[in-house]
Amino acid sequence: MMEGLKTDAEKMFIDTITSDIMSSFTIDSEYIDEDYVRASVRGRLGIENPGKTAGREDGIVGMMMDATQDYQSPLTKERLLQWHSMMLCSGLTGQIIVSEYRCGDIAIVSGTRGKERILYVAPDPEVVEKEMINFLKWVEEDHQTDILIKSAVSHMWFVMIHPFDDCNGHIARAISEMMLARSEDSCMRYYSVASRISQERKRYFELLERLGCGDGDLTEWIKWFLLCTEHALNDSITAAGSMLEGAEFWRAHSDIVMNERQMKTINMLLAGAHSDMSSSKWAIINHCSQDTAINDINYLIEKGVLIKCQNGGRSTRYALVKKCPPVTEPKETEKSS
Repeated sequence: MMEGLKTDAEKMFIDTITSDIMSSFTIDSEYIDEDYVRASVRGRLGIENPGKTAGREDGIVGMMMDATQDYQSPLTKERLLQWHSMMLCSGLTGQIIVSEYRCGDIAIVSGTRGKERILYVAPDPEVVEKEMINFLKWVEEDHQTDILIKSAVSHMWFVMIHPFDDCNGHIARAISEMMLARSEDSCMRYYSVASRISQERKRYFELLERLGCGDGDLTEWIKWFLLCTEHALNDSITAAGSMLEGAEFWRAHSDIVMNERQMKTINMLLAGAHSDMSSSKWAIINHCSQDTAINDINYLIEKGVLIKCQNGGRSTRYALVKKCPPVTEPKETEKSS
């Protein structure tokens, strides 16, 4: 499907990375600027000069791009420390030690201030180094486990060790994304698992809490992660299908001259932002007069692009020809006053 999209595939790829990063912060109830993230992604891909971007946004983009674009490089302690530095900048930030494993106790909590609930208490700092050696060895040397399963396991295993004072969730998701890239042997990804996890954030923390007080059986987590991946793929297929539909539409109507208002509104209809359109809605969307909207619509009706919908209610409504069954009465255009 991506091969058929050509230039639109690049946009969808950028949208996917941006969505992954934004969702990663949403999971942890944090906010970053989406425009900065998108500009940083485009800059790192060499598409445009990103200009000035905020430090943290650029750091998380750098980490995620390193994980997914250089997915074949081994995951090492040095690489993880570099990722942590990208997230927080080198040195001491408040009480957070950057680019080093933690040296204090840590617990994962959930809930608003004053109503926090402890979900999980991480291992003692004295065993973090040993636990991370075992983890990194498994990531790089275990070749029996299906890589998609490794994506699920590595995510939760890293979170359970919680080797850093901060940003463990973000780095765990980057490791998981790297495993997904390895599973496809491709740096081009068009689906966002983090977006699905963000939509089911409550379940994510429920599973974390259950694992924290359980026996270490990851079966339920793996099944849920795979289900999120399946949903993410289906979301992507739907989005790609819509983009392909749009591309085919413009190819089929390439001989029709349209103004910016008409192209803008048709693209909104193709994307599903609106199922149909009235002349008054057209006027509002395009900041034009009612007469101008009616003239735009009539022109597209004459060209066979729009058609009057049945059961339009009090106001006449129009849709793309392929999306609306024709009316039974003879075709007529709305007259401007």
